[in-house]
Amino acid sequence: MSWYPHVTVAAVIEVEQRFLLVEECSDNLIVLNQPAGHLEAGETVLEAVIRETLEETAWQFVPKQLLGFYYHTQITNGISYLRICFTGQVVDYYPDRPLDNGILRTQWLSYPEVLAKTNLRSPMVLQCIEDYLAGIRYPLSLLTHL
Repeated sequence: MSWYPHVTVAAVIEVEQRFLLVEECSDNLIVLNQPAGHLEAGETVLEAVIRETLEETAWQFVPKQLLGFYYHTQITNGISYLRICFTGQVVDYYPDRPLDNGILRTQWLSYPEVLAKTNLRSPMVLQCIEDYLAGIRYPLSLLTHL
């Protein structure tokens, strides 16, 4: 049996001290997450985070910096995730665009509001925000797509 982590991308987006999160249904639970999703065959990680953010939030995302790489094994299902997280800005909003299947709505929450939530999808959600607030940033040139 072969094992591999699920490679995902995520976006930490902050506007006026509020973070863009999605409320989604996962394993029959309603949870909060950054706009995030799986890397698909044939796309770069930058293309993936742009696509996932648009599909899940109806916002056009422009990645500016790499926030980091995060690894987590979900206790409930044993699946391991390798998250590549970016930060950047949103430039356009398409309010009539339907959101991805499973996404219930988007929310703009302050850091204290995120801290008060007990339904974060994984510890990576809060860790990414805290790393962002700590000023951790890496240039996109750290990534190479051959």
